[in-house]
Amino acid sequence: MSTLSQPAALRQRRRGRRATGALAGWLYALPTALFVLGLFLIPLALVVQMSASDWPLLGGNQGWNLPQNYSDAVSNRFFWDSVGFTLKYTVLTTVILLALSLGLALLVQESTRWKGLLRTSFLVPSALGLASASLLFYVLYSPIAGPFAGLMKSWGFTFLGTPEGALWSTIFLIVWRYAGFYMLLMLVGLQGIPDDVYEAARIDGASRWQTFRTITLPLLRPTLALTTVLCVTGSLLAFEQFYILTKGGPDNSTITIVQLIYNVAFQGQNDLGIAGALSVIVLLALIVINVAQIRAFNRKAED
Repeated sequence: MSTLSQPAALRQRRRGRRATGALAGWLYALPTALFVLGLFLIPLALVVQMSASDWPLLGGNQGWNLPQNYSDAVSNRFFWDSVGFTLKYTVLTTVILLALSLGLALLVQESTRWKGLLRTSFLVPSALGLASASLLFYVLYSPIAGPFAGLMKSWGFTFLGTPEGALWSTIFLIVWRYAGFYMLLMLVGLQGIPDDVYEAARIDGASRWQTFRTITLPLLRPTLALTTVLCVTGSLLAFEQFYILTKGGPDNSTITIVQLIYNVAFQGQNDLGIAGALSVIVLLALIVINVAQIRAFNRKAED
């Protein structure tokens, strides 16, 4: 009797251990799940509700207002200008950051005497918060209190006084702030490429450019995909640097789409419904752009 019941008891103990392991796994995942629920899913649902409602800043929900908020959002006089400027800023920032960070990663990859110093020097700016870095550059660019004030006065130019000057001054800040961070990601990807592949290329007589084009870039594609998605997403959601440096000026020429959302919600219109509609539009655009990027990189990897 005891012999026949032994397998059943063993199966029961195994089921108990599996149940205990599953419970432990759920308990480990619970803090992250609560974090995602409280700081992402619930706010996202609230924004979607706002985008479909007549929701002034003061007064709360006044009833459904769909699709009026979306038509008002698209017909805003700054909408298409902000979209165009954001896309222009994103393309310029992404190209410059990726090219520079890859160049820096290739530079510090070599085993030279100054390798540690160079890596640290390039990475230090990324430890500074973006708002703090923007305030620092705001002072540097100041025509009154900045270190270049005398030079700007004698030459008759300002960093932030023209649309192009404000754009490139902000791009310089972002490149200074983030180049070291993306360099670190590129460096990790470069160090993951086996040395045997480079050795075989050298034996075959491949030049440095041929090695870079046929070995480094293809094997670095996953890292390039990650950095591109991060850079594009961060650029499309740009806010702090322009809010601190330019306030959208001069002449509303540097208003990003996120700054437009802020202005609609808290300045001028004070309409959370239209701001919510703009937020949903930006979210959908981000999803489409990121999916397109990932598919493009995957297609190239398969080819």
